[in-house]
Amino acid sequence: MTATTATLYDLRGGAAWITLNRPEARNALSAPLVNELFGHLQDAIADPAVRCIVLTGAGPAFCAGADLKNPPGAAAPDGGRAVGLPEVLTAMLDSPKPVIGAINGAAFAGGLGLVAACDIVVTGEDHPFSFSEVRIGVIPAVISVVCVPKLGVHNAMKLFLTGERFTGRQAVALGLAHRAVPADQLAAAVREEIDMIALGGPEAIAESKKLVRRVAQISVEQGFAETAPWSARMFRSAEAAEGMAAFREKRKPAWVEAQATAETGS
Repeated sequence: MTATTATLYDLRGGAAWITLNRPEARNALSAPLVNELFGHLQDAIADPAVRCIVLTGAGPAFCAGADLKNPPGAAAPDGGRAVGLPEVLTAMLDSPKPVIGAINGAAFAGGLGLVAACDIVVTGEDHPFSFSEVRIGVIPAVISVVCVPKLGVHNAMKLFLTGERFTGRQAVALGLAHRAVPADQLAAAVREEIDMIALGGPEAIAESKKLVRRVAQISVEQGFAETAPWSARMFRSAEAAEGMAAFREKRKPAWVEAQATAETGS
C-alpha cells in the first residue's frame, strides 16, 4: 500500500482500491485530496494488472463534500496546475476500467458527485446521503452533470431544492446506487462485483462502458447506425475469438485464467 497525504492506493487481486484518507475531516474534498485522487485514477487506468477501480473512504464517512477552507482547484503549493472536480469526474466516466463505489458511510454534496460518477455503486443500507448545498446558500452545479442523468429531473429537483437526507436503501430506488446492504456486508458485496467484472473480457468491458454512455446521448436511428458496425467489429476481435472458443471447449477464457494466476502468484 502506498500512502500519500490525503489518499491511499492499494492493488488487491486485480482491483485498484483508492481510499479517501482524511477521516478527521470526513474525507472532505480538499485540493490535495483531489489532486491525488486524479493521479491514482491515472495510475490505475495505465496499469495492465488492474481490471477495475474501487473508490471508498477511511473512517465513518465516505465524503462530506468540498473542503470549504481548501476547495478543489485551489492553486497547487508548487505553483503547478491544480486538478478540479470536473477532471476527476471525467476521468472516472472515461476510464476504460469499471469504477466501483464502495460507499462506506455518509456522502454529502460533492461526495455524491463521486458516487454518481461510479459505474457500479454498493452502499450501506442506512448510510445517509444529501445534496446539502442549498443549506449553505450554494448549488450542486458541477456534480449535477453526473447526478441528474441518474436521478432524473423529477428526483433531482426535489433533492436539490430541499437538501433532505435519504438513505442508501433509498439511493437504490432513486438510481444513485445499485445495491444497499448491511454495513458489515459491504466488503463482501463489493468483492462479488469485482469477481463478476473479472469474468468479462477487458476489451468488451471497456467498450460496454462507451456503449452505454454513447447510446444514452443519441437517437434510436443514430443508435442503430452506430451500433451495427460496432457490434461487427467486436465480433471480429481476438478477444471475441478467444471467448467463443472457450465457450465451445468448455473452459475458462484466457483473461479469467490470467487473473487467477496473478492472484495466486503462480
